[in-house]
Amino acid sequence: MKVIVGNNPELILKAQSIRHQVFVVEQQIPQTLDLDGLDLKSHHVLVTDADNLVATARLYIDDNGHAIMARVAVLQAYRGLGIASKVVSTVLEHARQQCAKVIEIHAHQYLRHYYERFGFDFIREVEIVGEHQLIEMRYDIAPSTHIQ
Repeated sequence: MKVIVGNNPELILKAQSIRHQVFVVEQQIPQTLDLDGLDLKSHHVLVTDADNLVATARLYIDDNGHAIMARVAVLQAYRGLGIASKVVSTVLEHARQQCAKVIEIHAHQYLRHYYERFGFDFIREVEIVGEHQLIEMRYDIAPSTHIQ
């Protein structure tokens, strides 16, 4: 499996293809909610297996170092193999490299404990999208300590 981080148009189209299958087809979330205009301003993680698309996630970082991780999706054939954990770990490391200070997510409620294992803290319940209750969670990125 290959993991790529970037935001070129070809990578974004592949990420959108995965998201369409997972969110629009499987979870019946309207495509207009997925295509929110932030893709070109964001960093994307893309996992492939040979020529097969596998998984994706998106990280948007504003000028103040506030980041939003969103659109974490793994195609059904690849679920249960630990790929989502690799994607989340890659996003966290990339955010750290980009000097983000905090990462927020709006995750499905049933994923609360999953994200807590990475160090995310539950903040509150937020909107319902489709038939899915979302929760807000936050991950504080500890500043690097350098030995002088």
